[in-house]
Order: sequence, then structure tokens, then C-alpha cells
Amino acid sequence: MDYDLIVCGAGPAGAMAALTAAQAGLKVALLEKRCLPRHKPCGGGTPMVMQQFLWNLAPTAFVESDVTQMRHTWNFSDPYLAEINPEGADLRYSIWMMQRPTFDNTLAQQAVRAGADLKDGVAVRFLEIHDNGVRVVAQRVKAEGDTSAAEFTLNASYLIGADGANGITAQAANLLQQRKIAIALEIEHPHTWGQGHVDLRPDVLHLEYGAVPRGYAWVFPKGDHLNIGAGLFRPKSGDRRSSRSIRVELQQAIFNYMDSVGLEYQPQQSKFYGHPLPLWNGRQQRHSPDGRVLLAGDAAGLINPLFGDGILHAVKSGMIAANCVIEGISHLYSDRIHAEFAANFDAAMFLAKFFYRFPKSCYQYGVKNPKATRIATQLLAGELSFTDLAGRAMRRIVSRSMKDRLHLPSWG
Repeated sequence: MDYDLIVCGAGPAGAMAALTAAQAGLKVALLEKRCLPRHKPCGGGTPMVMQQFLWNLAPTAFVESDVTQMRHTWNFSDPYLAEINPEGADLRYSIWMMQRPTFDNTLAQQAVRAGADLKDGVAVRFLEIHDNGVRVVAQRVKAEGDTSAAEFTLNASYLIGADGANGITAQAANLLQQRKIAIALEIEHPHTWGQGHVDLRPDVLHLEYGAVPRGYAWVFPKGDHLNIGAGLFRPKSGDRRSSRSIRVELQQAIFNYMDSVGLEYQPQQSKFYGHPLPLWNGRQQRHSPDGRVLLAGDAAGLINPLFGDGILHAVKSGMIAANCVIEGISHLYSDRIHAEFAANFDAAMFLAKFFYRFPKSCYQYGVKNPKATRIATQLLAGELSFTDLAGRAMRRIVSRSMKDRLHLPSWG
């Protein structure tokens, strides 16, 4: 099986890479370990600017809720309900809430219609880079844990690794060996609108900042359920995926959140989904020295270190990777990724260190600022840059905090 390009992983990065390359006329194989549509642990929120990267794909195909308000709390109290689009706002912004199985499958089927060869239910067992390209040994997985099917080989000039934090591509290509992994845990709780807290509505997402040290918790509205989760976004060490104490801490934060918004549940019947989030950790090589293998999405560590979001960045990186292959400049891929993300993510990382060290002050003097919710949405959308905001925001929070402590008047 010979191709111009093999893409490993059919998430947003991989599906968009396959779609972009197939539309340009390349012969593309899109490999996905599980059969689509498959469950994917993820909050599933993305700014509405996603639409500009999806060509003619209608939002109704995957958007379940259109969020225009955020309800913030500190230790489940001191609530602050804020409009993303306050009166007088020039442009309308919102956060789209979607189900990743639907979104990922929709993008993958778009790639198929463009000519990509989708092979789902196929696990990559071995990856070899040689002078003329890449050889992949794969195997169809009949059922969970069943690897009795025969192996087969695919060859291509290039490979894009979009197989997430646990994929084999980065390891096989000896890339991104020093990673910082955030940990998130979530449940999907069936919900009927009108029950529970008055602010449980399809147009309101909830964020809680005091329940998880060095992290936050959330309630995201979906079509017929709530995605309720908690994440540790500033781990003290690089990779804490095996820590049982962190899992227990995140589970308790989720239960406490459900209590605070008046939801009924059975703890023993709650099914938790965990997922690692490879945070941006600075400028690193994201393609093999010969340019044959390129990493995109989570595999490339493109999770925002402050917010923990990654869907929009995954889509962008998939397109950048495919275009580098199309244009014959795969050796410039890391430079292209750094030009798109590095300055902004470095500033976000700088702000994250401050935010998660002093979360209460940041909540009182940052999150509850009347402009903060709209600014956060613009940052998510890429309409504002962290490079323009980080230092100024920190100085404002410190200044107002000190003035309050010293009982001085605030001058803005």
C-alpha cells in the first residue's frame, strides 16, 4: 500500500491534515486505532472562529450548544455571571460546545469525500523512517484488546503524527522527549434543562477556580447532558498520569461541583474519563531531521498552558503540516508551527505560572473584571494575543490586590 502521505490519528489535527492533503491531490491514508465514531474524552469547547477553517461544513453538523455567558466561582461561591458580548460590543463571539465523536467523524468523512483512504479500527504497531520515506506496520483490531488479525504494511513519502499524547509517532521519531502533561478527568451527566441551578442553561458554561490547586473545574452544556470535569494544569513534575492521589482529588472536585449546582447523582455509578493534555513547553523540534515525519495537535504538544484548550490549535497545525508536505517544505514545519504559536503560547505559559500560583487574587482582580470574560474568549479565538496581555494583566492584578490590602483607593 503506497501513499504520498500517511496520517496517524483521525482527531481534529489528523482529519484536517488528511482533508487538506487529499484536496490538493495527494494520495493519503488516514489511520485511526478505533472505529469511528468513537468516544473521545474532551470538554468539547471551541471558539466559533473554528468555522473559518472548515470550508463549507455547517455548524449544525456538530455544534450542540452556543455559549454566550460564563459563570465563574471561587470555591463554589462568590459567583460572577458574565456576558461574552456585553452591550455595545462590536463583534459577536461565542463558544461552541460539541461532541468530539461527532466532530471528529464529520471531519474524517470530509477527508474521505476529498479522496483520503480512511482505515479505522487499525493500530500502528511499528514505524520506520528510511531514506525514501516512511514504512508503517499496522494491524486491524477486531475488538478491544484483540490483536489476532494479520499485520500489513503501508509506505509513504511522509507521515503526519496526530496520534495524541499516548501515540507512538513522537517516540518513534525521537521527538518531544521532554513533555509536561496536564491531567483532566470528566464525566458526562445526563441532564434535562430546567433542573438544578437556575444558571444551568445551554448558553452558559461554568468555571470554578478554587476547587483544584493549580487547575480548575468546569461544567459545559451539551445537547442532552453536561460535561463536568476538573483538570490539573500546572503539575509539579512533568508527567503525573499514574498518580492515584490526583485522580481522587479531581473526582472529588467534580462531585463537589455537582453538589453546588443542585444535580442528583450516584457516585458509584459515575463513569470517569481521564485524558492527558500535553502542554506547550517551548520551542522544540516537531519534525524529524529529514522532514519525513511531522507532529500535529496533541502529539506536538499544542495545548494552551493557561486554558488547556487544544481543538483549534490541532486543526491549525494539521493544515500547516499538510501544506508543508504539499509545498515540499516539510523541513520548515517546526519554524511554521513556532511562527504560528510560539510567542503567544510562551506568553500564556508565563501568565499560567502567575495565575496558578495566586489563583484567588487572579479570580478577584482578574476573572471578575467586567472585561475579562470577553477578553478570554478573544484569546481563545486568537483575536487577541497573550503577548499583548500577560505583563499588563499581572501588573493590574498585583496593583489592585496591594491597594485593597493597604486600603488605598484604586485608580484603575
